[in-house]
Amino acid sequence: MNPKSAPSAQSELVGAMWHKSTYSGSDNACVERGILRSGRQAVRDTKDRSIAPLLFEAETWQSFINSVKQKDTQL
Repeated sequence: MNPKSAPSAQSELVGAMWHKSTYSGSDNACVERGILRSGRQAVRDTKDRSIAPLLFEAETWQSFINSVKQKDTQL
């Protein structure tokens, strides 16, 4: 992505579609993933939304997911 054409993180987060992790408990200790218009992924802590979400490029996020799935099958 060309840095000059990249949307700012703040404007990109406005239209994010957030999904609560299925592993989150009912005590509001949750992690949410946001899918951004650029294809990047955002992760935020729902109990303190004043902390900026972490942003990941799509390839980095997919690599993380693949690693987690691989570890899960090894257990």
